[in-house]
Amino acid sequence: MIWRDGRLYVANNDAVVSWAFQPGQTSLVGKPDKLMDLPPGGEHWARNLALSPDGTKLYISVGSATNIADDGIEQERDRAAIFEYDFTKHSVRKYAAGMRNPNGMDFNPRTGELWTVVNERDMLGSDLVPDYLTNVPLGAQYGWPWLYWKKFPDWRVQAPMPEYMTDYVRKPEYAMGVHVAPLGLAFARGGNLLGDRFASGALIADHGSWNRKPLAGYDVVFVAFDDRGNVLPAPPVPVLTGFLDGKGHAHGRPTWVGFAKDGALLVSDDVGGVIWRVVAPGAKPAAAIVPIPTREAPPEPTMPQHFTIKKDENSDLMKAQQ
Repeated sequence: MIWRDGRLYVANNDAVVSWAFQPGQTSLVGKPDKLMDLPPGGEHWARNLALSPDGTKLYISVGSATNIADDGIEQERDRAAIFEYDFTKHSVRKYAAGMRNPNGMDFNPRTGELWTVVNERDMLGSDLVPDYLTNVPLGAQYGWPWLYWKKFPDWRVQAPMPEYMTDYVRKPEYAMGVHVAPLGLAFARGGNLLGDRFASGALIADHGSWNRKPLAGYDVVFVAFDDRGNVLPAPPVPVLTGFLDGKGHAHGRPTWVGFAKDGALLVSDDVGGVIWRVVAPGAKPAAAIVPIPTREAPPEPTMPQHFTIKKDENSDLMKAQQ
């Protein structure tokens, strides 16, 4: 869900819809307006939303219908991708593709970049393939279903791989671990109450593996970023654990993360059926994160409107003169 300019936008399975809504309402009144259709159903049926920092664009994640295009590549049309809706132009475009199941999305508070967590493919054993956290530039392609981690082909895929694909597929920025199933993503910002250790980086809800031995995930972790907005090469730090009992049974599975206005981290748990509130005892509100200044490209030089071609008397070269 996203709230923008008096409307609540909801990512349904098959469409993005909205209602008129003001904070404090306890019900949605009337029929919703449809913003755009989405490909319905599939193994990955959740649809998630993120609003750009300036509020002008909406980003919508859509997971694949199958593990590796098992029912044919045509069944994966407009899937395994992130879409961008422009509120000013009332237009939609595919923003990035090749991500088997992108879920949580958030904007890096230092750089303004869109980042996401992605669930990678299954049935290659307990040690392949790592799920990941990555930035998502416009036009990025991450290789699904043909490639994973930029250069490794999945020979199980029947559909022919697009020509020259290995030349432009991007490598993800950060490996989360194999089958940890990251879902929720939220960058730490000023005012949070998690303490200095968690002041600069991303909080991620790992829903946990269903087919790995031993089990992996079932926790909320922190991935540190430096003061230039780059992810650091260090393992994830556990923030909230204890969702598995001693016999490997789950009595909770973290699903989503977000920050309350008072700075606490909120974690939804779709097995325990609760929302957890997480703070570091005694922590002071974190300092605001200062965005890195951006610079606009210089204007293109003004070119003469009319040219004549004249031969240089001292050489065989031709010169253009206004």
